Amino acid sequence: MLVSLALLVGLGMAGWLVSIARDLPDTSGLIEVERAPSLAFYDHEGRLIARRGSAHGRLAVIEDLPDYVTDAVLAVEDRRFYSHFGIDLIGTSRALLANIRAGRVVQGGSTLTQQLAKNLFLTSERTVRRKVQEVMLAFWLESQFTKDEILELYLNRVYFGGGAWGIEAAATRYFGKTASELNLGEAALLAGLLKAPSRYSPVNDAQRAAARATVVLDLMAQTGRISEQERIEAAETPIRVSRGASSPGAQYFIDWVAQDVRALVGTDHGDLIVRTTLDVNAQRAAERAVSSIMDDTELAMGAGEAALVALAHDGSVRAMVGGRNYATSQFNRAVLARRQPGSAFKAFVYASAFEAGLTPEDVRDDAPIRLGDWSPQNYNDDYRGPMTLREAFSRSSNSVAVRVAEETGRGHVARLARRFGIESPLRVDRSLALGVHEVTPLEMASAYAPFANGGYRAAAYGIASIETRDGEVLYAARPADGDIVVDARTLGQMSDLLHTVVRSGTGRRAAVAGLSVGGKTGTTNDFRDAWFAGFAGDLVAVVWTGNDDNSRTQRATGGGPPARIFSAFMGAAPRTGLDAHPSSVPLQLAEPAGVETSAVAQAPAPEEDPIAAFLAGLGRD
Repeated sequence: MLVSLALLVGLGMAGWLVSIARDLPDTSGLIEVERAPSLAFYDHEGRLIARRGSAHGRLAVIEDLPDYVTDAVLAVEDRRFYSHFGIDLIGTSRALLANIRAGRVVQGGSTLTQQLAKNLFLTSERTVRRKVQEVMLAFWLESQFTKDEILELYLNRVYFGGGAWGIEAAATRYFGKTASELNLGEAALLAGLLKAPSRYSPVNDAQRAAARATVVLDLMAQTGRISEQERIEAAETPIRVSRGASSPGAQYFIDWVAQDVRALVGTDHGDLIVRTTLDVNAQRAAERAVSSIMDDTELAMGAGEAALVALAHDGSVRAMVGGRNYATSQFNRAVLARRQPGSAFKAFVYASAFEAGLTPEDVRDDAPIRLGDWSPQNYNDDYRGPMTLREAFSRSSNSVAVRVAEETGRGHVARLARRFGIESPLRVDRSLALGVHEVTPLEMASAYAPFANGGYRAAAYGIASIETRDGEVLYAARPADGDIVVDARTLGQMSDLLHTVVRSGTGRRAAVAGLSVGGKTGTTNDFRDAWFAGFAGDLVAVVWTGNDDNSRTQRATGGGPPARIFSAFMGAAPRTGLDAHPSSVPLQLAEPAGVETSAVAQAPAPEEDPIAAFLAGLGRD
């Protein structure tokens, strides 16, 4: 009876194992790694920002890797890798005992071969059936490949976080080098990522990543893979993460430019190198500036989101922050959010007035005004009587702005705004002067550029060139002479007003020690949107804060969170190396390689404005 029962149980177990084996996945495509063409994005100084497309780097060859790279992985993942047959009975027993004591799963006993089997062929579900299939596949891998081949397969397939699969992709992602160039500390950091790639990522938490790397070095020393002196030297050597990889917020910018790459050059070129206008140092300064204010609830004043765009004088985008956290929300508010600019639009109202012959010294009455059934109010319903246009602009008087717009002509104001770069539809009605139409931060930054660059229109752009891996240039920004959109007299008067706003007006919090700063604040009805648009040094920058659902803030104004962010950014951004000649605005791009054309298409001429031309000549000597 006992023998018969044992036979029945054995047959049942065999049948169960056969049924599991019949469901094993196809292993024929084990060696090949399917790679989609990738895009590598570099900043204007040649520093890697991000990669898109294939998440796999080129395949690493284990003979080309320093011993400490593989030793670091084995120290934390499978110390007895070269002595077991795919299943580590000692490690499994130890993990089982630890889990029983804890009453929950606290340790895993899977070997590196089992991990490879699971990553290649199975799901992450925790079932007995899946575990048995994992063991079967581990035995199969051990029978088909040498230990070095299994380790090589593992290193080329394991996930290191940050979208990087494989040791080569990880080395490039985090350190901008190949796996064969990794030093001991870098190897330890990458090995430490395998336990929890997001938790220990140096991009997300540099201190936690460093602590984890130290644990790996300790394990390597304890198991005799490195000497104590080597451990100490590696621990004391600073690990420098790639500046591009350390700016997760740059993904907003990458999203913006990536959508145009294949459209510009086609899809038949394989891997591409995209050289952009972004500056990693400026980008990091922008991200820190946004975080420093928005993470402080008192300073944020009820605003839940923010956006920042910074341009060089020719329109090349040097920094872009589309929101507080890219991982939480990929919606790019710098490019896609259309919000009312409020008083930030008054710069175009006053520029049109000066073109018409008015001057900053002219006086207008800051008093209640009524146009039909509409009566705009000043902030806090505060009126100060007769004042110069300079003072009215610096105090952001609504009543004077409306008077000036009516006096100059709303149509002229709208045409000047379009000439400067406002492309969104403008309602030419009584409220035009108060910025009630919707624009994007990127659009406002482009429109403010002429105030900083000598009066040249500067369309925003982010791609400098696109080339193949072999260096063949497929697309390049083609410089074109920027159109002069404002005369020197008007430009000088507007510079006076914009600097006065920061020096003694509503934008005082935007000031930066050692820099000459000009700009304008903007606040909309019910404190839903707050803006600061301005310039300093080589950069033009626009900051918006508010809430995605358009709800009210806690009376946040343009002189509050946006001005603070602008100041923090300008104070930390590089002071040199960001400028571009204002008369060479890259409005035209070269034709894609292989496309025949009789002539490069010219940018459409700006809308003719004969009235503006006539008014611009008035009041001159």
